Amino acid sequence: MTIRFAAPDSGTAPLTWGQRAIWEAVERTAPDDHYFNFGRVLKVPGRRSVTDVTTALTALVERHGALRTRLTDPPGQRLEATGRLTAEITTGDPGKVLAELAATRFDYHAEWPLRVALVVDGDVVTHVVLVFCHLAADGLGAEVALRDLRTLLLRGRVPGPAAPRPLDLAAWQAGAEGRQVAGAAAAHWEREHALMPATMFAAVSGDPADPPIRRALLRSPALHLAVRAIALAHRASTSTVLLAATATLAGRFSGSDRCAMLPIVGNRFRRDTLGIVSTLSQEGLFTLDVDGPFTGVLRAAAPAAMRAYRSAYHDPADRARIVRDESARRGTPVHPNCCFNDLRFADPGPAACTPADLDAALPETALEWQMSQDKLNCRFCVHVSAHGVSLTADTRHLSGADIERYLLGLEDLLVEAARR
Repeated sequence: MTIRFAAPDSGTAPLTWGQRAIWEAVERTAPDDHYFNFGRVLKVPGRRSVTDVTTALTALVERHGALRTRLTDPPGQRLEATGRLTAEITTGDPGKVLAELAATRFDYHAEWPLRVALVVDGDVVTHVVLVFCHLAADGLGAEVALRDLRTLLLRGRVPGPAAPRPLDLAAWQAGAEGRQVAGAAAAHWEREHALMPATMFAAVSGDPADPPIRRALLRSPALHLAVRAIALAHRASTSTVLLAATATLAGRFSGSDRCAMLPIVGNRFRRDTLGIVSTLSQEGLFTLDVDGPFTGVLRAAAPAAMRAYRSAYHDPADRARIVRDESARRGTPVHPNCCFNDLRFADPGPAACTPADLDAALPETALEWQMSQDKLNCRFCVHVSAHGVSLTADTRHLSGADIERYLLGLEDLLVEAARR
């Protein structure tokens, strides 16, 4: 099915900070950059025909410029007013359809940054599958698109003002106010780079897999209970508890008393970014002394996390300059190669649990291997989701056995902290 769109606006602009950050990650990961593709499945409300749904999709693409923006060469963005987007019609399982659509890398210069499939039952569309190019959207941006698509299906229009555009965001970032924000973030990056270890997981594992990049997922109800209990006891968010624990073990496995980690931050703090479909997520710089009892590490983690979150809204050109200068000063490449990404859309909040609750939950722990590929832009990345905690790592620096040991050690650390 062809979805034709005709919007009133077009233009070109430099990449936004978030777009530049993800593009650098794509370049370091190619040709395995399908790693960054992600998608959503919308259960269609009511009984809607293919025509009904394609009409709503047309309005969605016309409303959000990011969905009709492609990469220019040299890297920039070109917003197109008109074009055609192909939607696949299928009777397949929505989850499998999503996986198939996400399995191949985007052609960033020629392909629209959105892939669509309509799952039908007879003449009714039951689900819409959307796969996003990460240059066009991050997780929160995809949620905006999904919300607006549902509204278009139910009401035929999205009330309120026009959606903000990445082109306008790029202009703000290049202006005086944007440069002021960038300067404050750059000061943090410069200060912390002078104090942090050159990298994490520098040692060679001696047991690389083929292909070397592997991901394991830990499903642990006990870890989930423990994190909420620790958050209650220490008046912290569950994300801060997990960040502190992840950093503590990363330091132990790296043999470093100080951990440097790059948490992925949504950067939707400004009012004009709340309703934008774009990729705003960037890495902040989180550094923490992790030698000593976990309670002390956790106490220091909250203010360190806030500084890291503020530093995430930064100009990648400033960061590149700081990294280059610090690497030259030390005579060795400086980069944490260590990431943390809390993908949950809401913090479940603190809650009490008893040692008996933890004992009852521990037998349900399960670990599964999910993915392998040749290249990744990072050596070590922990993802937190509703399904559990996963670790994607380069086995040339953290073997498969150590990946498993790390995840089970994370569970042990948090469960024991909750017991105390």
